[in-house]
Amino acid sequence: MASWLPETLFETVGQGPAPSKDYYQLLVTRSQVIFRWWKISLRSEYRSTKPGEAKEIHEDFLENLHLQSKFDFLERLSDNLLLNIISYLDLEDIARLSQTSHRFAKLCMSDKLWEQIVQSTYDTITPDVRALAEDTGWRQLFFTNKLQLQRQLRKRKQKYGNLREKQP
Repeated sequence: MASWLPETLFETVGQGPAPSKDYYQLLVTRSQVIFRWWKISLRSEYRSTKPGEAKEIHEDFLENLHLQSKFDFLERLSDNLLLNIISYLDLEDIARLSQTSHRFAKLCMSDKLWEQIVQSTYDTITPDVRALAEDTGWRQLFFTNKLQLQRQLRKRKQKYGNLREKQP
């Protein structure tokens, strides 16, 4: 299965927090974790500083607390990747995760997440159900029981059917 994976599994680059202007790169490949840094400074004592690099195989990286302490790995992941991961959690775990930080609260309440959950839960989503979800929200749709859902769909059809009849 590892052969299906691309050589580069994860990469992030960035600049250190102010007042630092230092750049860094974290690169995770199939075989190793590489951390690179570039010291950017106008101070004379740092002008001759060369870029640095630390390479570790995965097993060594997991045991190297100094290298791990440089990053909060979850904070470095993109929202899309986190949403994909969160969509596999149980509802109770999503509720717990939403209480850990503002970012996770926002992600756990996002329509994008709940759309993924609804799509993975139901075989088909009719255009009427999709339109209702876009009006009321995917999370609301997920927690609506079937009887209420049928009632809301009927009301929506009547409302939009009446609007179409009134148009010339």
